[in-house]
Amino acid sequence: MDIRHDEGLKETVSNGIWPEESLARVPYWVYQDEANYKREMERLFEAATWNFVCLEADIPSKGDYRTNHVGIMPVIAVRGADGGVNCFENRCSHRGALIAFDDGGNVGNQFRCVYHSWSYDLSGNLRGIAFERGINGVGGMPKDFCREDFSPRKLRTTTLAGLVFATLSPDTPPIEEYIGADVLGRLKRVLNRPIRVMGRFVQPLPNNWKLYVENVKDTYHASILHTFLTTFRISRLTQGGGVLVSPDGGNHSSYTIAIPEGANANAYKEQQIRSDLDGRFALADPSVLDSVEEFGDHIQLQILSVFPGFILQQIHNCLAVRHVVPRGVGKMDLVWTYFGFADDTPEMNRRRLKQQNLVGPAGFISMEDGCVGGFVQRGTAAAAEQVSVIEMGGSTAESQATRATEASVRGFWKAYRRFMGY
Repeated sequence: MDIRHDEGLKETVSNGIWPEESLARVPYWVYQDEANYKREMERLFEAATWNFVCLEADIPSKGDYRTNHVGIMPVIAVRGADGGVNCFENRCSHRGALIAFDDGGNVGNQFRCVYHSWSYDLSGNLRGIAFERGINGVGGMPKDFCREDFSPRKLRTTTLAGLVFATLSPDTPPIEEYIGADVLGRLKRVLNRPIRVMGRFVQPLPNNWKLYVENVKDTYHASILHTFLTTFRISRLTQGGGVLVSPDGGNHSSYTIAIPEGANANAYKEQQIRSDLDGRFALADPSVLDSVEEFGDHIQLQILSVFPGFILQQIHNCLAVRHVVPRGVGKMDLVWTYFGFADDTPEMNRRRLKQQNLVGPAGFISMEDGCVGGFVQRGTAAAAEQVSVIEMGGSTAESQATRATEASVRGFWKAYRRFMGY
């Protein structure tokens, strides 16, 4: 090992030195460095950001709860006695064990830690201690022990269009302001009535969490990497569409409009792009793409993100939220929740169920996304001081009326560098 090289890299990371003062260049050490990863948990997830924790439909009644993570912090979101949503750290004040193990359920009026049976109310307050006064006056807790001083950390919560977000910071702005007007409008476009959860799963990925977030914001790759998207004309750069980026850069919405490609119809073939496989593949059951206009604007694909790790997806009539959970420098979990609406007809329910085959670990569209982040993680293993080039569509992070751009990827790094101090 070149000790001077290694020490120089550590100094670069610790000093927050970016190789160029450009959003279009990103050093690969940001996906590799352990100290940087720990700093992200504090500066991003535990700072003035809104983190998705559950759907309101997950916790409709008093005592209903879901467990999740804010960065690496395990949390519980629960419907309180007053009908509001509370969120607190999933950590017993006694010895630090998880308070709740299950993904969700109903606890009635209290949570109880399995280790020593300390109990907590629906607001996360410590309420009960087993054998608090000992046995026959011997043992137990000191008389001056104050339960109020020992509770898990509590998070502020907010709800928006059926989504529940939480933050540890008192300085996080209102959620509407945080998201920005343009992206907020696109979020409400989809989430316009009560949600019904249809299913969920967790997908482990072999890459740094930021690589998946970049991929979500990367409209350039979608119709090049994903053969299914291009072959069946769900999303091609030659169709209508564009990218909206919030003023702070962190949030985005990309969209494809179903319009004829005209003179550009052969563009993929002319460039010999791998995903141009027209005529070589067909669907045994074409009804999987039997879609109906649902939102009145002919947008057949929309991907939306809220910094740092929330994604809302609409592909035809397949709707889902995705949540990014870091699991280490080189691994993460992607939590998927498919949903429809409470007023869906049986026909729409069947349509959504069929189209859910489009996404997920083996989804017709998104199976490649489960691999490509790992390809980057592996490909850059010895390139810590090198940089990626994200210059499609320029070097700034404004909205653009095209998807042949990396503007929203640059937007992520604009927000990232602000929060991280780089």
